[in-house]
Amino acid sequence: MGTTQLEAVQEPKYWHLKTVLGEALDSDFAVGEILPNERELAARFGVARATLRQALEQLELEGRLQRRRGVGTTVAPPRVRVAVAGVQQDWADGGGTGETWQPVDCTTATAPGPVAALLDIVADAPAHVVRRIRLTHGQAVAAELLYVPTSSVPELSAIEVPSGPARARSVLRELHRLGLDGQDRSVELGSARADDAKELDRLPGAPVLVVTTRYLAASGTVAVSVATYRADTCRLTFGDSGTLEISHEDEAQTRQAS
Repeated sequence: MGTTQLEAVQEPKYWHLKTVLGEALDSDFAVGEILPNERELAARFGVARATLRQALEQLELEGRLQRRRGVGTTVAPPRVRVAVAGVQQDWADGGGTGETWQPVDCTTATAPGPVAALLDIVADAPAHVVRRIRLTHGQAVAAELLYVPTSSVPELSAIEVPSGPARARSVLRELHRLGLDGQDRSVELGSARADDAKELDRLPGAPVLVVTTRYLAASGTVAVSVATYRADTCRLTFGDSGTLEISHEDEAQTRQAS
């Protein structure tokens, strides 16, 4: 077979610049240090600002840089390890490990079409929508929307606590009592929505990892979670037990989503 067209394609200029910038981050900048503005960096490396932006975006995806609202672009700190818990642990806090799921709110609404399909309910069926934030050593690393059809928790009274964190905890307690049988997950690379970006201290449109989880019982799917994780600090791996883990490693590595 002859040489393919792909093999003849030269390395993009921004990709080479990414490597050069990465070496500069290791030698010339400290963790948390704010980088010079784009004009200064482009002049320093002799490239167009459009090329520089592409390189910076790649470094952000790899967890080497962070863009912070009102601050600018900074060198990312060392990463910590965060594990996505098993079925029952998902409804509780971290048990003193420095990790916790913090209930923020709970409302009653209809689930989006794709979520309703996963739940196998009609599009206009009511569901409890629990919003939670995941904290690791005080830092928000994920924002979650948990959709629970009212039919999954029929013992829950909507009159006693109509909304808020207390309502969210009531829904989670009822899920715990169901005795869930299992779960399955899918992972996609996405862009931060405005509300998630604000809670995760990211800019709207920043890269995120969207983890969609179906929670299963004998009756079928009883809840669906859509959790948005910071892609600049998270590398997702699957353990032998099927548990999904998020690794924040000390050395920056290129993430690949499959």
